[in-house]
Order: sequence, then structure tokens, then C-alpha cells
Amino acid sequence: MGDRKQARDAEFQSFLVGRWPRLMRTAFLLTGEQHAAEDLVQTTLEQVYVAWRRVASTDDPDTYVRRVMINAHARRHRRRLKEFLAPRTDSDLVPEVPDSGDRIAQADDRGALLTALSQLPPRQREAVVLRYWEDLSESQAAEAMGCSVGSVKSNAAKGLAKLRAIPGLAETVTQGGWK
Repeated sequence: MGDRKQARDAEFQSFLVGRWPRLMRTAFLLTGEQHAAEDLVQTTLEQVYVAWRRVASTDDPDTYVRRVMINAHARRHRRRLKEFLAPRTDSDLVPEVPDSGDRIAQADDRGALLTALSQLPPRQREAVVLRYWEDLSESQAAEAMGCSVGSVKSNAAKGLAKLRAIPGLAETVTQGGWK
């Protein structure tokens, strides 16, 4: 029995190492803060580890993990609504170690975009991040968010409209791939 547990632990560790950068990017975009993103990923992975046997047997463990992360973020937001809505400074929004493949990190106005993202309501931010950052289809984003495809479309459209309304960010939103 110990051998099976070690094999399961090794499989989980391999999954974790391969997915860590992407999970951190998604969590950072959802939370807007490096430390909150780290906490969100850790909470997510704790829950996934407990259910790893079931998660590993699914067709797409990434979808399961993404859903756990969205749910954990939503729970955290509901508990800390007041703290979550507090204004943030630009220095809170810049991750400590930018990802070299991160398209937003390569943009001149990354700080402005991250500030704008942090000001979106949580569901709009989730929809925008999942659709345009994670490049999920509307149905995949709806599954991850636990809502209908129409809700994803509505939240993404409202979120993008708010981003486009910010002076100086409109060019980034349209030209930078955020349709």
C-alpha cells in the first residue's frame, strides 16, 4: 500500500511541477496580488491532492483544477469582500517574477492593464481571464465558473467594455489581443 501512495504522490508532484507557472498566472490575474495568488494556488492544490485519485482518473485534470481554483477564489471573495474591494497600489499588482512567455508582461502598459483588471467585479474578471488569458472557449469558461454560457458572454462583454472605457487602455484592449 505504501508503494501505491508513493506512486500517487510522485504523479501528483509531476502534475504540480508541470502546471505551477500556468496556475500562478491564472491565480495572479484573478486576485491581482502575488501573495494572494500563491495562497490561492496552495489552497487549490491542497484540495486537489486530497482528491488526487479521482482527479487523475478524469479525462482532463486541468479542467477540474481550474474549477477548484475558481470556486476557492469565489469563496475567498465572499469572505473578504471588504478587503477585496480596497484600492490597490500599482506596486501590489506587479508580480515578483514575471513569466518570460507572458504577453502582458511584454506590453509597455502592463501595470495599467493589471490595475484595470483588479477593478473589475470578480465574475467579470473571471470571465475575461478565462476567455482571453487562458484562451478557453465560452463553454469551457462556463464550466470552470459554474454558470451558463450566456453568463460568460455577458460578463466578458461587460468586463471588456469597462476595460475599453479606461483612457489609454483602449488601444491595448483592442490591439493587444483582448478583443
